[in-house]
Amino acid sequence: MWLWLFLPLILVVYLTYPVLLQLFYKTGYDKDELKHIVIVGHRGGASIGAENTLACYRKGIEAGADMIEIDIHLTKDRKIVVCHDQTLDRTTNGKGKIREKTFGEIRQYRVMDSSSQLTDQQVPSIDEVFELFQEVRSKGNHCRLLIEIKRTNNIYQGIEELLLQTINHYQAKEWVVVQSFDDSALETIHHLDPSICVEKLLFCKLPGLPFIIDGFHISSFSYEKYDYIHSFNMNYRWLTKSFLNDIRNHGKQVKIWTLEGTEVPHLDVNGVITNRPDLWSSLKKNAL
Repeated sequence: MWLWLFLPLILVVYLTYPVLLQLFYKTGYDKDELKHIVIVGHRGGASIGAENTLACYRKGIEAGADMIEIDIHLTKDRKIVVCHDQTLDRTTNGKGKIREKTFGEIRQYRVMDSSSQLTDQQVPSIDEVFELFQEVRSKGNHCRLLIEIKRTNNIYQGIEELLLQTINHYQAKEWVVVQSFDDSALETIHHLDPSICVEKLLFCKLPGLPFIIDGFHISSFSYEKYDYIHSFNMNYRWLTKSFLNDIRNHGKQVKIWTLEGTEVPHLDVNGVITNRPDLWSSLKKNAL
């Protein structure tokens, strides 16, 4: 009887255990640690520009990001475009699902910033992003690209092949990394071209159990299953030092998302995915 009464509380404590544990971690990073941390501009740097626009990518690169993270979708006429959501509703003055519109229809709309103000930016094509990176890299900037495939519920069939065609066209293998919550997207990329660096997105690992929450799914977890993965990219609030050390002991890297400021729980990670690459880059420069 008493067990059933306390079961909801026990469940809450179990699920929030990693968050509670972080209350005892120190915050921030020292100079030596920052030298080795890769700074990734989330959606370009979603707090310094209109997210997932060419203008925002330029801002993130100019701010000193080591990588820029983008999100890709497939249009009705099978063009890869860059937007976080499956719909245009939140980030543009258009409405509707990306997969139900042609590229030409999508280009009629303008992107809105975080204050819902209309900008002069359009939803970029993947080619425009690669051309931007070719330009900045030709000038000596070594910023790389972290591409997230939005592949939930088997939408965008064939997007992996189209992405690989684009990577090969721009000879970009050395500066492109692919990540996804969706195992099938990662497995397909790895099967088609094992030389492409792939990284697994996840929300959290269930404490003491071989399961992870990746997006809206609970999936089995083992290092054998993800032996081809280069890095596990995880929500920072649910990452414990013990799981982090276990990942590192298995020869994998760890990036954490999504950070705003720099006063975050101290974790010995390889990279930070942040809306403020300017703040993190400034700290890193001062550490060098």
